[in-house]
Amino acid sequence: MARGGNRPSGAGWPPRSAYLHIPFCHRRCFYCDFPVVPLGDRAGAEPGQPGSASIAHYLAQLLQEIAAAPPGPPLSTVYVGGGTPSLLAPHQLRELLAALRHRFGIAPGAELSLELDPASFDEGRLAGYLAAGITRVSLGVQSFDDAVLEQLGRRHRGADALQAAAWLRAAEGRGQLGSWSLDLIQALPGQTLAGWGQQLRQAMALEPPHLSIYDLILEPGTVFERMERRGQLDLPEHDLAADLQECTVRTVAAAGYGHYEVSNYARPGHASRHNRVYWSGAGWWGFGLGATAAPWGRRQARPRTREAYGAWLAQRLEPPAGPAAADPAPGPGLPFDERVLVGLRRREGVALQALAAAAGVGADALAALQAAWQPYRQAGLLLQEGPRWRLSDPEGLALSNAVLRELMAWWADWGPPEAADPPPSP
Repeated sequence: MARGGNRPSGAGWPPRSAYLHIPFCHRRCFYCDFPVVPLGDRAGAEPGQPGSASIAHYLAQLLQEIAAAPPGPPLSTVYVGGGTPSLLAPHQLRELLAALRHRFGIAPGAELSLELDPASFDEGRLAGYLAAGITRVSLGVQSFDDAVLEQLGRRHRGADALQAAAWLRAAEGRGQLGSWSLDLIQALPGQTLAGWGQQLRQAMALEPPHLSIYDLILEPGTVFERMERRGQLDLPEHDLAADLQECTVRTVAAAGYGHYEVSNYARPGHASRHNRVYWSGAGWWGFGLGATAAPWGRRQARPRTREAYGAWLAQRLEPPAGPAAADPAPGPGLPFDERVLVGLRRREGVALQALAAAAGVGADALAALQAAWQPYRQAGLLLQEGPRWRLSDPEGLALSNAVLRELMAWWADWGPPEAADPPPSP
């Protein structure tokens, strides 16, 4: 399908990316608010092990949802996340990818990513995933320190992370794996600058092509959030958190990584193509419990529990009583505020005036936004370079939340009335 004109990316065109959510995990980490289904530390996907029946039932539902999706062009990126997708056996992953291939097709050279949790797979299982078609792996290390991992509620230990990274490096060296990422969390309780520097040096020694380094966020309802309310978390103060971020940027830059998004760093040619779809505002398919999709320019969230997801799917699969419904009409793309929000997370920023014109944002509204951002421009955190606005690196990217809060406050005043309401589920 040819693309033409100046229509915003993601507006009116079927997606070329898909996210599949595998909710199962061994246990819920203390910081996690994702839609997950803990099965216990002994859970696995092989026949006869706990959890296999639950996983098989869910996968049957997921295959039904994929088969019922509107047709679209071949997928150029697929991301299988969770949860712990490595609880799936390789043949189960192969079946999911086959369903996507049957429904949409998978383009030559597509990026097919899989999240792996250390200690949830071995070298043989990794070989099975790669044989199924996986080209990129995201390894959820979070920390190499056993005491920290225990504090986070993680099941794996530092030795597991090192072994898993060694298997990934070996597969990459043999040409069986195109790329892989290592995930860490900074600004953890009790974290010191010296300790964090050691964590970064350990990560650099493993030579991952890509790094995702996230700040700890206390999400409502999590164990950590409850501990914080009781005064039981020793979180870094603001100045120390800024020093930790500066240490991160300095260390990874010295090792040859480009800072291409707020929390992501990559060596040349290894930026996540799938995640850039989210940050560009383009559309994507989302399948599974709790998954978010934006196929026609508006975000759509699936239910977050197994019971609600099953009921939603059953209703979706019911044949219509009247004439068959047409495929969704092309939409205008994501709302202006969301497009700016995700765009500013990227190193290249956004063409603000062009986005505003495409979204019908008037001159007065745009001037109000620019006035709200003026203090951040004066502080050197937000830069205007020709038509593009971007956060400075590293200071602006490190303090991006302040700029984005101004955007959301502006949208509450200037956006359409319905902007405050969540989009309906499909």
